[in-house]
Amino acid sequence: MTSFRPDQPAGPYVLPDGPRTASRYDFLLGGKDNFHDDRASAAALAEAFPDIRVAVQELRRCMPRCVRYLVAEAGIRQLVDIGVGIPKAPNVHDIAHQYAPGTRVVYVDHDPNVMVHARALLTAGEGCAPVDYLEADLRDPEGILTSSALRGLDHDRPVGLLMLAVLHFIPDDERPAELVRALLDGLPPGSYVAISHTTFDPLPAEVRAKLDALPPGQHGTFQARTFNQVAGLVDGLTLVPPGLVPISHWRPDLNTDSEPLADPAEAAGYAVIARTPSAPRAPAHNRNTRPAQHAGQPVTGPQPQGVRP
Repeated sequence: MTSFRPDQPAGPYVLPDGPRTASRYDFLLGGKDNFHDDRASAAALAEAFPDIRVAVQELRRCMPRCVRYLVAEAGIRQLVDIGVGIPKAPNVHDIAHQYAPGTRVVYVDHDPNVMVHARALLTAGEGCAPVDYLEADLRDPEGILTSSALRGLDHDRPVGLLMLAVLHFIPDDERPAELVRALLDGLPPGSYVAISHTTFDPLPAEVRAKLDALPPGQHGTFQARTFNQVAGLVDGLTLVPPGLVPISHWRPDLNTDSEPLADPAEAAGYAVIARTPSAPRAPAHNRNTRPAQHAGQPVTGPQPQGVRP
């Protein structure tokens, strides 16, 4: 088990008491922009789930694979990253600009401390498209969609919406699937959404019991979801192969670091990229033909091996 030190020196920013999601995430990734409450929270979570650092690292390692797919394979040139977190290289724009320097990236987060870091550290290199920043809350999709940052995108071209390691902080009563759909409905046809999400499905019963026994609210709002619940977030959309799978099974061929990907029981997450329908083609002149249908492919079929609901 990893040794956690909640007494290590704090970073330069002073925040109110209580753990912050982004700062705790930074600590679990080995960063320095975190505080006593963040480290104490991480230590308590590690007591219940000893593989938490592995799980957080796999959430982070999924991001480059998703960006590589969207930019290098799907040809997306506009990315909106919601829930940026404390910057840690390589970031979304770093990866995107390796493949297409003209890719535009908008970073969105509701935490003002995160946005301070983002504006200072998330800058594009020479000859690359500039990045933009938006301090906004996922729970306000209209505010995001009507912001100057998103209005400045090309609305004739699809967008890649990144919702990585963020939706498990939205409880069911805040209707996460409706938030996802509202955002996608405001983006151009043929846009994509990439989701990574924590699950307790593969965890032993005793670990799940310890996690369930943690004091409600002490570590912030959090809701792990089952395979079927995560599937509901992309219901009706066309899934990019391999579909909704354990996070370490999502396109491992796109991984470029030297470390092997973790076992699903340690990673404790799912990943999926899904696509919205393209704009229907206009019928040919003087033909009584109907435009092709672009119905989404719902998540069906058996669950992945080794994953328990």
